[in-house]
Amino acid sequence: MNAVSRVSDRDRYARCIRASKMISWDIDRDVIGARTFDTSQKYLPDGLSLAPKFITLSEIEKRFVSQIQGRTYANVFGLVERFINAKVLEVSRDYWLGDQVALEALVRFSDEELKHQALFRRIDKMIGETLPPGYHFDADPDAVASAVLGKSTWAVLALTLDIELFSQLHYRQSIDPDDQLSELFKNVFLYHWKEESQHAILDELEWVRHDATVTDSDRDKAVDELIELVAAIDGILQAQAAADARYFKANCGRAVDEAETLSVEANFLEAYRWQYIHSGVRHPHFGKVLYSLISEDQGMRIQAALATLQ
Repeated sequence: MNAVSRVSDRDRYARCIRASKMISWDIDRDVIGARTFDTSQKYLPDGLSLAPKFITLSEIEKRFVSQIQGRTYANVFGLVERFINAKVLEVSRDYWLGDQVALEALVRFSDEELKHQALFRRIDKMIGETLPPGYHFDADPDAVASAVLGKSTWAVLALTLDIELFSQLHYRQSIDPDDQLSELFKNVFLYHWKEESQHAILDELEWVRHDATVTDSDRDKAVDELIELVAAIDGILQAQAAADARYFKANCGRAVDEAETLSVEANFLEAYRWQYIHSGVRHPHFGKVLYSLISEDQGMRIQAALATLQ
């Protein structure tokens, strides 16, 4: 990295610090206050829940689907932020006795991720108080984080940037514009989005910095590990789609035959794959960064793997 690049990157770390200070928020004071969730409203917008594709369901049942998915959405973000925070703390070690501006930026990133996890635990509990009992989210955040962190730093940082970018895309394109959405849910992801915007900048800086230190062979292996991570995420999504379909069937207030049950489960899985896989890998900026680091052959391997998750 030349001197101009180092100065430019240092300025980007500094700008993230300034933004972090300017938009700093508190869960109770700024986000939740005395508010509660209202089951007369959707919790997740149609652009993410894909509720219109649940064609056998009534409008009230589609709203229930949005509420189930809203709870799962909070749980998934709480899950992924466990390993993201651990990786951020790990890469910050490179700056302990060096660039204190970069270190502060990453420490602030970590502090905000811890806050997000606390927020999503609160949201899960609050949504649970509005919905019937019996909902399950069985993926253990610590076990998942342990498995993810067993992969290379290159693969984990790639996945992290993907997640940070799609979280912003979800808010801008689907959550914010939906005027039928719960205002509390919308506010939760407004404040989340404000900090994720800085996190994505730091993710990219750290990924590109780390990429410059790896060999071609290590990068090739890391591409395979990224594919393995996406496949593992898809396994979690398949299990949650099945669990959420069972929960819907048990609580929708009418008989649901086997064919409709399978259809509802397939709809849940399609929505979850869109939310947590395809909306990220199709993000233009993620593609720009990824394909600047990998070969054409490696890109084809990734595309072939994604094509199986339809």
